[in-house]
Amino acid sequence: MHFILAALLALGAILDLLLGASFFIDPATAGVDFGLQSPTPMGLSAMRGDFAAFFWVAAISMGIGAWKRRADVLWPALALFAIAFSGRLVNLFVVGDYDGWWQPMTVEALHVIVIALAIRTFPWNGTSPATPA
Repeated sequence: MHFILAALLALGAILDLLLGASFFIDPATAGVDFGLQSPTPMGLSAMRGDFAAFFWVAAISMGIGAWKRRADVLWPALALFAIAFSGRLVNLFVVGDYDGWWQPMTVEALHVIVIALAIRTFPWNGTSPATPA
């Protein structure tokens, strides 16, 4: 189980690393895939900084968690994706659906499920599973 969870975390980390890089290198093009269009320098700056940070922090958290099989380092990634999923869920109820609304929510839900399972399964800071040091 540890190997499978570590592999899934590593795959998610690679995906998030690439997404972060795409926002850092070319935020205008990457933003289109997320339904964003911001031709202003301020908007591009926000997309480059904020989206790259979101995905890179998640990738680092998941990558270290997968490599070291440690639950405690996975909390930042879990928080990021749980909040992102919650925001999309609220938007779904408040604003309504749109074409393809379920795709990003599925990716975020899968992140949350895999990370939560890993937190429950992996040792906490080198000790027993899910037990703070």
